[in-house]
Amino acid sequence: MKNALRGYRKARGLSQLELADAVEVTRQSIIAMEAEKYDPSLPMAYRLAAFFDVPVEQLFHNPWKSDKNPYQ
Repeated sequence: MKNALRGYRKARGLSQLELADAVEVTRQSIIAMEAEKYDPSLPMAYRLAAFFDVPVEQLFHNPWKSDKNPYQ
């Protein structure tokens, strides 16, 4: 799943290990998520979003959500 995890992590000046420790996962999980090779569980997505204080949708791209408003 496309995500902005790496950008948010780097903006905070965190290493992958520091982020992993903060959200209680392995460094390998952070590496895989940043490489878009692993999709986090819903609770993990919410934990990461809460850590960065952003909505889940801002951190993770929803491929099923249309940006178009059908009522316009």
